[in-house]
Amino acid sequence: MNIVGLAGRPGCGKSAAARELAQGAGVVWLDLDKAAWETYRPRTPTYWRLLTRFGAGIVSNDGRIDRARLGHIVFSDVQALDDLNAIVHPAVTNWLRGRIATERRRGTRLLLVEGALLASSPHVDRSLFDAILWLDADSATRSARLRERARPEQADRFVPTPEDDAIVWIDASGSLAQTVDAIQRILTALREE
Repeated sequence: MNIVGLAGRPGCGKSAAARELAQGAGVVWLDLDKAAWETYRPRTPTYWRLLTRFGAGIVSNDGRIDRARLGHIVFSDVQALDDLNAIVHPAVTNWLRGRIATERRRGTRLLLVEGALLASSPHVDRSLFDAILWLDADSATRSARLRERARPEQADRFVPTPEDDAIVWIDASGSLAQTVDAIQRILTALREE
């Protein structure tokens, strides 16, 4: 089984490309943003660590972590963002290890793992991946894509550019078909290794 990460800034086309590729036989797509929500559902160890660090003000009336409240705190404070990542990313990595084992048992051929910070977070175990692809698109393209989804404010959300030479860069400024084709060429090369 090949395990390939898809990383990049909001609007770069990670989800669209993963959705398209996941239609292939033996391909499974995991969205680590959604996995993170699972790691901090109420009464989990990650939930309690977040409350200890950020306070009860991040909890909504239904007892769940309110992502908007938490985001308001961490996106205006670099140390708070680092603390959030140090709490959540290791929990997500442990979740991912479990899913990798499950997908191996199922006979999955390709596991696509989408996560904006896969290429840049120091808390991600990159040894789990055969390759991490950084989808890159210019700011105007990303903003236009996010406007189509009524989320233009996310275009400027800070996602650090990777500095690891092992990360494979893909120009995702063109069409979805062009991006998927570029990814497919890399996947073919991985299978041939």
